[in-house]
Amino acid sequence: MSDHPESNDHALAESDFPVLYLKRGEDRRLRAGHLWVFSNEVDTKLSPLNQFQPGEPVVIAANNGKAIGSGYVNPNSLICARLVDRQMHVIDRSLVTHRLNVALALRERLYREPYYRLVYGESDGLPGLTVDRFDDVLVAQATTAGMERLREEIDQSLIKVLKPRSIVWKNDSSARGMEQLGSEVLCSLGDMPSELLVQEGEQRFEIDVSGGQKTGWFYDQRANRELLLPLVKGARVLDLFSYVGAWGVRAAAAGAEFVTCVDASADAVKRVERNAELNAVSDRLEAVKLDAFDFLRNARAARRHWDIVIVDPPAFVKRKKDFKEGALAYRRINEAAMQVLARDGLLVSASCSYHMSRSALLEAIQAGARHLDRQVQVIAQLQQSADHPLQAAIAETEYLKGFLCRVLPA
Repeated sequence: MSDHPESNDHALAESDFPVLYLKRGEDRRLRAGHLWVFSNEVDTKLSPLNQFQPGEPVVIAANNGKAIGSGYVNPNSLICARLVDRQMHVIDRSLVTHRLNVALALRERLYREPYYRLVYGESDGLPGLTVDRFDDVLVAQATTAGMERLREEIDQSLIKVLKPRSIVWKNDSSARGMEQLGSEVLCSLGDMPSELLVQEGEQRFEIDVSGGQKTGWFYDQRANRELLLPLVKGARVLDLFSYVGAWGVRAAAAGAEFVTCVDASADAVKRVERNAELNAVSDRLEAVKLDAFDFLRNARAARRHWDIVIVDPPAFVKRKKDFKEGALAYRRINEAAMQVLARDGLLVSASCSYHMSRSALLEAIQAGARHLDRQVQVIAQLQQSADHPLQAAIAETEYLKGFLCRVLPA
């Protein structure tokens, strides 16, 4: 934003957008760099929320009338508006194209191959939009009404910047429900791919775009998998909540003696087996269809042990009110994992729950260790990969956290 407020005051006077006024003092967080406006921060006398349409472009203004920037609104959502541009630019194909080019520049500096998260919502200046790149296929998700409204412009911008073969909209995230948006999966360019190949390191994986989790792949753990690989040679590895085998197959390819992948989904287990074949490690990998807690209970009874156990579950704490129950689940799964660890074993423990802080996750690990009369040494702290950059002013952009731990007798 300009250092001279009058520049935005003039833009406000000439803007064709309706104005969303904030209550007195509620502009501080936005001026500090955040992009969200909550419904209880809006001055509904000056700008009644029911006068806006979901996804409608707006000017977001402080209570004194000074414009903060342009964004979009959804009167039906708790986060009722999101700031997109502080210079009052129209939110159109030109702006989206510029933001895509800026996002692409970072990913091309980070990665040699065209496999990465291209757009990570607020961190890339496109709140409510996610785009994962699988070479010439792009898989996008719009989780807000504002991005839903811009879908054609986003398609045009993606085509201009990357010239993809296909664009798939995987709009089945539960976050869309909070914006009162429906669930759908559609192909807006080219043909819907039944399967895709994704490359990570030297390994290739088959994924299911339309029926798989999220966009079909979890790029956010790539750096953490890379960190583990030098430690797996000759080790017995257990990969819990394995999905399509990213951790386990890569460990086997890096020289693990034997890998056991466990997932409750029959389709995920089939894909683990297929990906093991693709990477010529089937002779050193087994895939088991079973709930992770049940598997660990059975393994403990059978006195089975592994040198490395990877615990990468889905979010146990989806809402703030679920924290107590979710934190207990993280303690239970980590404690059970430590019970099947060989002496001086390594534990990889991760949480993708935003409401489960890094310190709370470590407390859960430590509580499980103390109950077993063991001690934990943290070798490395884990976070989401660099194609999921943290926006310094928006704590919510950091959701993935974890630890690489050495577990020893007390």
